[in-house]
Amino acid sequence: MLRLDHLAISAERLDDGVAAVEAALGISMSGGGKHPLMATHNRLLGLGDLYLEVIAIDPDTPPPPRRRWFDLDHFSGPPRLTNWVVGCDDMPKTLAAGPPGWGKTMALARGDYRWQMAVPDDGRLPFDGIFPALIRWEGALHPANALPETGLRLQRLEIRHPDARAIRTALAGLDDARVTFVDGPAPAISAWIDTPVGPRLLA
Repeated sequence: MLRLDHLAISAERLDDGVAAVEAALGISMSGGGKHPLMATHNRLLGLGDLYLEVIAIDPDTPPPPRRRWFDLDHFSGPPRLTNWVVGCDDMPKTLAAGPPGWGKTMALARGDYRWQMAVPDDGRLPFDGIFPALIRWEGALHPANALPETGLRLQRLEIRHPDARAIRTALAGLDDARVTFVDGPAPAISAWIDTPVGPRLLA
């Protein structure tokens, strides 16, 4: 069983990503911190049962001895929605049933949070980077439950790819009506967010 966990906006500079999201959604981000093992840092925004993160390379942390997650080592351009993350209860079993290159399990921690994340050796997820990252939270704590209520909710997440059918098949364990898979000429992720002043698009 898979479940939608969070969305990730990549940015060259964290402040630029935060400013872009706040301008698009009309609300301030909060929470977040550093990931020393990956030399990245982030800020968070609650979306009810899941959350949105802006993530960027942390210039104050020495580079890791491996590729960073979300292919951040190759990211450039304006902040944009690049990744989505699904949660599972059994990391080894889920990875074994998934496509090659989904990643190897890393144990991470920040404050009271403990989690496992599957990270590809080259940092790039399957299906041209459009496949979701895989996470398993340890214990009952989850960032979405600790973030301030924003009134924002995910309406629809669209995954576009030339082989959308294969992605949908590989994610048969994900039963979430908000996630749609669409055939398209190039990989792309789009999210429509319900806000108090109407829907907003993140892409």
